[in-house]
Amino acid sequence: MTPEQFKEARRALAYSQQALADEWNMGANGGRTIRRWEQGDRPLNPVAAYAIGMMLEAIQN
Repeated sequence: MTPEQFKEARRALAYSQQALADEWNMGANGGRTIRRWEQGDRPLNPVAAYAIGMMLEAIQN
């Protein structure tokens, strides 16, 4: 999953960066971490990519 695909999935799920971080209990800096993933500043966490893919699949079925 690319950073852009992650961002599109998050938006399709109607989450802001901070709301997704809160949903995943990522702590106070979670929103910033997601922003860095989406901007390509940090490698996308493969577990997060899998999780958001599963979340997106669940709403599409």
